[in-house]
Amino acid sequence: MNLSKIKTLIDFVGRTNVTELTVTEKNVTVRIFKTAPKTDAASNVSVKAGGEALIDEPTSTLPTSTSATSVHAPIFGVLHRASAPGQPSFVEAGDVVEEGQALFIIEAMKVFNKIVAPRAGRITYLTEVDGGEVEVNDLLAEIV
Repeated sequence: MNLSKIKTLIDFVGRTNVTELTVTEKNVTVRIFKTAPKTDAASNVSVKAGGEALIDEPTSTLPTSTSATSVHAPIFGVLHRASAPGQPSFVEAGDVVEEGQALFIIEAMKVFNKIVAPRAGRITYLTEVDGGEVEVNDLLAEIV
């Protein structure tokens, strides 16, 4: 399935009431999800060209140093905790990270999407998944 066809499918889902679409062609399956905007603590995700996902957390009335920020999987794919097999993980539980620092890579259809820290802080939770599949909105990490 070529990129043009995938973009057409994404556009279709975006302008219709369809909330989930799965298409399989020549042993390639594409899953596209659309969720309704939420007014609670849901995060907004945007994927920039170049495969870097930015997670925008809603602002809180609590000081950021006392509240945890959750990092969720923005897409379905294979989660990698390191840049390559045999390399050290991007981060470990307890590490202090800077905003924009790489935390994971999610591989989807041979595209590697970098998942970055939405804010600076300490990693208090880190998923055990490495080399396995993650679903949209799976909890990957928490930062305080």
